[in-house]
Amino acid sequence: MYRCVARSVCSRVCPAFVPSYAPSSSWTLRSTTEDRQHSLAERRWRCSVRCMSSAARKRRSLRSAFPVLEKPLQLIHRHVYEANLQNSNACHKKYIELSEKVRKGGGDNAIARHIKRNKKLLVRDRLRLLLDDEDFLELSPFAGLGLPYGDIPSAGCLTGIGRINGLWCVFVANDATVKGGTAYPITVKKQLRAQEVAIQNRLPCVYLVDSGGAFLPLQSEIFPDKNQGGRTFYNEAIMSAMKIPQVSVVCGSCTAGGAYIPTMAEEAVMVHRIGTIFLGGPPLVKAATGEEVTPEDLGGAKLHAEVSGCVDHFAWEEKEAYDYTRNIISTLNFQLPEEEDEEEAQRRRAEEEPLYGSEELLGLAPKSYNYSLDVKMVVSRLTDGSRFQEFKARYGTTLITGFAKIHGHLVGIVANNGELSYQAALKGSHFVQLCDQRDVPLLFLQNTAPTAALTLSTTQADMNSNRLKAQGSMMSAVACASVPKITVVIGGCHGADSYAMCGRSFDPNFLFLWPNAKVSITAPGHSGSLLPPDSERRRKRRRRGAGGR
Repeated sequence: MYRCVARSVCSRVCPAFVPSYAPSSSWTLRSTTEDRQHSLAERRWRCSVRCMSSAARKRRSLRSAFPVLEKPLQLIHRHVYEANLQNSNACHKKYIELSEKVRKGGGDNAIARHIKRNKKLLVRDRLRLLLDDEDFLELSPFAGLGLPYGDIPSAGCLTGIGRINGLWCVFVANDATVKGGTAYPITVKKQLRAQEVAIQNRLPCVYLVDSGGAFLPLQSEIFPDKNQGGRTFYNEAIMSAMKIPQVSVVCGSCTAGGAYIPTMAEEAVMVHRIGTIFLGGPPLVKAATGEEVTPEDLGGAKLHAEVSGCVDHFAWEEKEAYDYTRNIISTLNFQLPEEEDEEEAQRRRAEEEPLYGSEELLGLAPKSYNYSLDVKMVVSRLTDGSRFQEFKARYGTTLITGFAKIHGHLVGIVANNGELSYQAALKGSHFVQLCDQRDVPLLFLQNTAPTAALTLSTTQADMNSNRLKAQGSMMSAVACASVPKITVVIGGCHGADSYAMCGRSFDPNFLFLWPNAKVSITAPGHSGSLLPPDSERRRKRRRRGAGGR
C-alpha cells in the first residue's frame, strides 16, 4: 500500500506546458547570431520547466549501483514487530471504518434526495465519467470529521489528482449530499489546499461546482481573512497568470461568491436544468423586489449560454458535460511522456521490487518510543531493489540520509532514527542543500523525538544551544530548497523537530500520515518530562502550605 502511494505521488508532477513557437515575418530579418541566441534561450527555458517525472524516461538516467540494504527481520525484532503489527491492524481497521463513513457522504436520505428529486449524479459517479480510470490520488479524505460544529464528511467536497485524457489534473468536486453542498470553514481550507497543489505542481485544475454557498452562521471563519473564502478567487487569478489551465463544470447550484468560480475559469461547461449561477437566488429576489422567478430563468444554463455568455458550453445532461470537459483538456497543448512497451514495463517493475515485502511495513510502523527499530528497515522496504546510497553513514547516525530510487525516480531520503542531535542536524542541512543543488526531490520519513531533554546543567545548556543552532540551519535549508518535497509521518510528528523534517508549516508538496501516526507538541505519555520531578513538586507544595499558615 505504501509503495503504491509513493508511486502515485512520484508520477503526479505536471508535464511541461510548452506552447508552440511561431516565428513572425520580421524574424527572418534577424542575424544568425540572434537566431542562435534565441534558440539557446528557448532551450534553457524549456529545460527550466520541470517535466513529469515519468517523462524522464525519454532520457536515460545515469547508471547507479547503490548498495543493497540487508535489513531482514531478526528474531530479536520479533516482539517489537508483533506489537507494532497488532497496533497497525487496529489503526487500519479504524481507517476502513472512517473510509466507509465518508464514502456515504450525507447519508442515505440525502443521497436519495440528490438522485431522485434533484436528478443529479453522485460525486464519485461524476468522477468516473470525468477521469480516465478510478486510479486517482484522493487528498484529505477524512477532513471534516469530529469538528466542534459536527461531522462534515470529506469536508463536503472531494479533491485529488487523476488523469483526464492521459494528463494528470487536480479536481475539486463538491458533494451536495453533505449539508446540501454548503461550504464550511473546513471546506474552504480543503479547496485552498487543492489549489495550492495545482500551483506547486503546475497541474491543470477542474472544478465540479454544486454548492449552496457559505454556511452563514460561521461566516466570520469563512469570509474575511487572508486564507479564507476570497482566497479561492485570488488563487484562480494567480493560476491564470501562471498559465495553469482551469475548467469549471456547473453541475448544480452555484450561488453568491461561488458564482465567481466558473466565471473566472478559462472555460466553463453548464448542465441544463440542474446547473444555476446567480449571486442571489429566487427567494432573495422575491424578498428584495417582490418578483417571483424560477432558478432556470434567473440563472440557468440557457440564460448563461445564450444571453450572458458566462458559460462556453451548454450540456443537456451531465454525461455530455464531462465529455465536453475531456475534450477541453485535449486542447491544452501539453506534451505527454512516451509510453513504454509492455515488455519493458514488466522488466522495469521486476527490477524495482524491494527485496523484502512491503507488507512488513505494518510491523515496522512504530507503536511507541519504548520500542524502536532501525529506520533503515523501513527504507529497505520502500526503495527499488532495497538499494540505498547512504550519505555520511558514520556521522550523526540519529538521522539517516542518502539516495535511492522509488519506481525508477531518483530521490534523496531524510529519515529520523532517533533524536535530532547537533551532528544529525548539520548532516541533514548538508544533504538537503546537496539535493537542492542537484535537483533531486526529497522524501522525509518523519518520526521525531517525543520531547526535548530538560536542561539540568551548564554542559547540557551548551549542548542544547549548539543543537538549536544546527537545527536552525537545517530548517533554513529545508525552507529554501526549491525541489519537490514529500513528507511521510511514519511515527510521531512532535515539537520543533518536525519543522526541520519538513512538517506542514514548511510547505511540503505532499504530506502523508501512516495510520499509526501521532501529531502533537509532545508525544502522548511524555508531557510529564516537561514538569519538575514529583519530589520537587511536593516540596514546593509543602513550602506554599507552610507560608499560608
